[in-house]
Amino acid sequence: MHEKDLTKKQFGENAQSYVTSSTHSKKEDLNALVALLKPQKDMVALDIATGGGHTAKYLAAKVKRIIATDLTKEMLAAAKDHLKHIDNIVFAEADAEQLPYPDNHVDIVTCRIAAHHFPSPQKFVAEARRVLKKNGKFLLVDNVASEYATFDFFINKMEKMRDPSHVRSLNISEWEALFENNGLQLLYEQKRKKNLPYQEWVSRMMSSQEDIQNVTNFILQSPQEIQNYYQIVYDTSGDIVSFSLDEWVAVCKKT
Repeated sequence: MHEKDLTKKQFGENAQSYVTSSTHSKKEDLNALVALLKPQKDMVALDIATGGGHTAKYLAAKVKRIIATDLTKEMLAAAKDHLKHIDNIVFAEADAEQLPYPDNHVDIVTCRIAAHHFPSPQKFVAEARRVLKKNGKFLLVDNVASEYATFDFFINKMEKMRDPSHVRSLNISEWEALFENNGLQLLYEQKRKKNLPYQEWVSRMMSSQEDIQNVTNFILQSPQEIQNYYQIVYDTSGDIVSFSLDEWVAVCKKT
């Protein structure tokens, strides 16, 4: 199955869980991210791969209009229902790598916790820049891999086992190169640890107990240095309670 078809299948089947996800709906984080963009009431924004619509929800109050796009129609339907009380969000089915909008169309582009599903990050970044007006802002938030190859392999392997539509979490140097090559000036960046409740995370995209156990075993059998780096926490019974991913926040300007 093509990667984008896998994405539609996985997210179509699990759309509602992204609306209710504690990881994706943190109020404090979303308010802080919106503040980084310095949005104005006359601006138009585009939220790529909106998922449960959380970024669009918080940005909508600060701009004239926001276009919330997603590749998966079931996800869009869930987000639209979740945000039906907000009247300046337009929902549209769209591919992040082939946006159906003209050049220099929007003031802000956002993409939060989604780009690791895109087959071509290069096309995605080029499209984000294309639709931005000059000096427009681009906010990217995504899980990132370590620059250390062993840790990179572990996190991408684990993510792929849990969700077949996962393509790859890039490392920060790869993202920086993509920005530079596409005329996006990095204004702000922050690397941070994101703590995830394990059972909620692993169950969001998996229903088979056998598959869940395979992911769990992969973690349990990993070297201690990997478990330390990803901050694996166990309860007294030896079950995984939580772990941490590396997440990167970047704000760029179209030059």
